[in-house]
Amino acid sequence: MMRVWILPMLLVLCGSAVATGLISEGSPGRASALLLAFLALAGVSSPLIFPRSIGAREAQRRSAVDGRPVVFWRPGCTYCMRLRIRLGRSARQLHWVNIWRDPAGAAAVRAANNGNETVPTVVVAGRPHTNPDPAWVREQLASSA
Repeated sequence: MMRVWILPMLLVLCGSAVATGLISEGSPGRASALLLAFLALAGVSSPLIFPRSIGAREAQRRSAVDGRPVVFWRPGCTYCMRLRIRLGRSARQLHWVNIWRDPAGAAAVRAANNGNETVPTVVVAGRPHTNPDPAWVREQLASSA
């Protein structure tokens, strides 16, 4: 559980260190701007921007009922962040599974990707798609509604 917060915490600590150095050099404006940039990066790389994750079995059960895709992801994955950000509000309609929290989810991803934990892996109608285009995912979501 702690490893999901390593990158965001490192970004906050590094940003704080850089800002402290800039303040001691007499550049509080630059320090504030850089600290805000580091905090923004920490926020984007944290699990906070993703909808609440559920277990793989529950996600598959819900998907069978409502036809919505299941997204397997992990914190810190830039491709997962890209998918989440480009989906916008519609991301909340998908079923998200954090493979670092759910061993069954990690196993499902490995089964779909020749033993690799490549994410995002999006399962639509029982078929896995590795790192699909966000526009395609949005289309799949619209067709399931």
